[in-house]
Amino acid sequence: MTHLLQRFIRNKCFPWIAALTFLCASTAFASEGAEAGAHSYASTFLWIAVLLIAAKIASLVERVGQASVLGELVMGVILGNLVLLNIHIFEPVKENDTIAFLAELGVVILLFQIGLESNIQKMGKVGIPAFLVAMVGVIVPFVTGTWLVGPWLLPGLPMPAYLFLGAALTATSVGITARVFKDLGKLQTPEAQIVLGAAVIDDVLGLIILAIVSAIATTGNVSMAQIGIITGKALAFLVGAIVIGHFSAHPLGKAFSKIHTGVGMKFTLAISFCLIFAAAAQWVGLAPIVGAFAAGLVLDPVHFRYFKDPKVISDVKELVGSSDQLLQERVHAVIEPHAHRHIEDLIEPVGHLLVPLFFIMTGMGVKLETMFNGPILLTALGITVIAFAGKIVAGAAAGKGKRKWLVGWGMVPRGEVGLIFATIGKGLGVVSDEMFSVIVIVIIMTTLLTPPVLSALLRRKTA
Repeated sequence: MTHLLQRFIRNKCFPWIAALTFLCASTAFASEGAEAGAHSYASTFLWIAVLLIAAKIASLVERVGQASVLGELVMGVILGNLVLLNIHIFEPVKENDTIAFLAELGVVILLFQIGLESNIQKMGKVGIPAFLVAMVGVIVPFVTGTWLVGPWLLPGLPMPAYLFLGAALTATSVGITARVFKDLGKLQTPEAQIVLGAAVIDDVLGLIILAIVSAIATTGNVSMAQIGIITGKALAFLVGAIVIGHFSAHPLGKAFSKIHTGVGMKFTLAISFCLIFAAAAQWVGLAPIVGAFAAGLVLDPVHFRYFKDPKVISDVKELVGSSDQLLQERVHAVIEPHAHRHIEDLIEPVGHLLVPLFFIMTGMGVKLETMFNGPILLTALGITVIAFAGKIVAGAAAGKGKRKWLVGWGMVPRGEVGLIFATIGKGLGVVSDEMFSVIVIVIIMTTLLTPPVLSALLRRKTA
């Protein structure tokens, strides 16, 4: 019995104890540095370390089948509301401009990654069902959120606030749905392909809506002419960015490869594409994430075919140990595609550093005291019901012979995209603390409840 207890503590409890101890120690050092007036860079370094450790501890939710974004968001909510327990240790983080900038950079990198994982050609092959599912999945939540449940459950707010609520409800988290399909080996089913294709189209439509809503919130003009101008501007930028990027990426890749063909140059070219497109989007009045997403759509492995990892190829040639020219050419032909690591692999470490900061900081912006208000909580639950219904009904557009419930539920998770919309609205001063908390509750509920329901539907032979 004693042996079993020791084994349980060692295998189950010790990792938790070690992680929490490390987090507490890092937090203590960071807070002491801040209180002692230490150099701002030093305290910022420590706070970044603390937040990253907290995010990794929060990833334990993956062990119970939940997406890591949910754990990071909840961890941020906890840390940001310790002040309710008279613990003010994390308050300096909320006022740290450097961390705020890194969090915003994190969301740009996130949309760049989503764009990289998307493919224009594959979007075209998905067909009409995916497009119809995406259209229904965007129009129904946006209309119901903006003109029905928003004014009904949250009366007295300005129109831009309702527009942001509707925009947040249009989002679909590609990552959460794809993870469930992949884990159960159902990624190649027709329903999965429709859901994933529709989710990509959903993201594009959602980003256009975000651009329109952000501009309306900034100018205060909600006329149809203004909406038409903004829509045209958003579409023109997306199409123009994709066309210009498509024709410029190849010659730029070839030109920069003449300077250096290594991974470092390949990474520099890709990340610069992302940042330039993000800046261009903001210059024309759109959200930077629109540009980052467009940059991700543009870039493709073929644009980097002139780059290679010389060390990998030389190591293999040395291992082969042959001076035969033909054999070396064959080795080069086999190894070179693997040396041309896909750009997602190069960007992923940057995402590991910056993206968790965005979700932790987003969670820290939630004020739990607003949730203690009964009407606010009931409002959040009411909007959550509408959020589920607005996406589930989209499954009806999947067509004959498809499992419509499966498609509908696959569109439900809001995840990171919904958080981005809510955060932008809050940054513009349009989304209040109460509405922000409501949106976060909706996102948590859709993110938490969908995976088990989707898994159950996938395990059934019929639906």
